Amino acid sequence: MKPKPVSREQSHIIYIGKKPTISYVLVAITIINKNNKCSIQARGRQISKAVDIAEITRRKFLQDNIEVDKVIIGSEELPSDIEGRGPKTVSTIEIILLKQ
Repeated sequence: MKPKPVSREQSHIIYIGKKPTISYVLVAITIINKNNKCSIQARGRQISKAVDIAEITRRKFLQDNIEVDKVIIGSEELPSDIEGRGPKTVSTIEIILLKQ
């Protein structure tokens, strides 16, 4: 199965998963250097990792050249894994970083 091509609108988005934090930091730096904008998105338990990635990128690597533009928090309803239970609500976060 071939991966779907990433549209230009989605080329600045990072979805946080189970990879090591530094992997996402390096991707964020690459995206910011190309696009001047990076969106870090996570849900559930990965929210704290998303905040860590944004702060490491901002404070350790790109110091004065980057700022947090917007932080959007919300929730999504997911279907339940177990039959007979209602939908599950999961928290979400989106952190948008901009190059100054």
